[in-house]
Amino acid sequence: MADLPRESLLPEPARLLAEEREGDNAGAMSVSELSGALKRSVEDAFGHVRVRGEVSGFKRHASGHCYLTLKDDRACMDGVIWKGQAGAMRFRPEDGVEVIATGRLTTYPGRSKYQIVIDRMELAGAGALMALLDQRRRALAAEGLFDADRKRALPFLPRCIGVVTSPTGAVIRDILHRLADRCPSHVLVWPVPVQGEGAADKIAAAVRGFAAMPEGERPDLLIVARGGGSIEDLWAFNEEAVVRAVAASPIPTISAVGHETDTTLCDFAADHRAPTPTAAAERAVPVRADLLQQVRELGLRSGRCANRYRERGAEKLEAVARRLPPLERLLEPQRQRLDDAAERLPRGLGSRLAHARGDLAQAAGALRPALLRQRVARAEDRLAAVRFDRRLVERPHADATRRLAELSRLLAGLDPMAPLARGYVKVERRGGGLVADAAAARAAGALTLHFADGQVDARVEKPAAPAKVKPEQPTLL
Repeated sequence: MADLPRESLLPEPARLLAEEREGDNAGAMSVSELSGALKRSVEDAFGHVRVRGEVSGFKRHASGHCYLTLKDDRACMDGVIWKGQAGAMRFRPEDGVEVIATGRLTTYPGRSKYQIVIDRMELAGAGALMALLDQRRRALAAEGLFDADRKRALPFLPRCIGVVTSPTGAVIRDILHRLADRCPSHVLVWPVPVQGEGAADKIAAAVRGFAAMPEGERPDLLIVARGGGSIEDLWAFNEEAVVRAVAASPIPTISAVGHETDTTLCDFAADHRAPTPTAAAERAVPVRADLLQQVRELGLRSGRCANRYRERGAEKLEAVARRLPPLERLLEPQRQRLDDAAERLPRGLGSRLAHARGDLAQAAGALRPALLRQRVARAEDRLAAVRFDRRLVERPHADATRRLAELSRLLAGLDPMAPLARGYVKVERRGGGLVADAAAARAAGALTLHFADGQVDARVEKPAAPAKVKPEQPTLL
């Protein structure tokens, strides 16, 4: 560089137009070309990576793809989970959970950013799993899904019991065997996988399926059961879908997941938690033998109570009967009264007959024929005294005739056709309507003249000029 001229070491002055110079082998690249080259370089160098970080900003798009950010205390990285891989994940990522993501790095030219395309995601140890479980428990508890006032009493003797569990495990056999020992019941089993991919959705669908059955076919009690296992094996019963389905079920539910020390979120949402599936069967139904024994004891107690009541009634009746007098003594006064009445009856009838004969004799004197003939004669005399006076009828008739004649004359005077017989004429327009003065007749033109013996049509001619009348000369007296 010491031999180069001083001018070649100076910066090249800025130019207005870009020109290709001699010896320049770095041609200008487009933005798309440079972004594509960068994308290929990153994918070739980081085709398979595993990243540990905390999930932040997780969201699921309507298309089914998931977007999130992985971060630690010094850096962050965008991530995407395509729809196919998102459906195969064993758990639903949530903000604040530490995970290990496996995938490949790539770039997104549209925003000049790099991101990791995640193929598989796992929790970063049991601590992260427990942290996710606690976080989900607190979130669901804040919604009131675990409140004690939501718990319902279990039916005493369910007619039908629904069981959501695996059909091939020992759980269903233990439940059926325990139910048969205690109290045989009708059982409906909805077979579901209890762990693995898609188990949570199928368990939730089974709980909702029992709830959607018709009222007469729906079970009276529901048992969600699974055998023991690790927290990873029981994780399906910690999923939000299962917890919400159990909490919303209209059927009283017993959760029997795992052993006595195992606890899932499904246990908090159910109406009752059983430590084992066998305990759930014991809690579901009472012991039939105990019920029969109780019924027998109640029958014996009822019989003893009835016998005791009857015995006490007999004792009271006997005590009262001892205080009552004999029956003959009670009837003696009544018999004596009957004998007295029988003796007085003939005398009473004879006396009553004598009084009736006296009343008849007294009335017979007033019913003699001579008295009746006298009353008839007096009535005939009064009738003969009555005479008919024609003036009583003729005078009102004459007054009514006179008033009728006066009204007839008044009616004849008001008849509009009567003046026609004396030479008057009624004038009407040809189309109808009375003409009362000369002006109306001139205006009508065509008239109809009504006489007493008929009518005549007439037309009004133009009137002649009135003659001039010479005024009279005053006469001097």
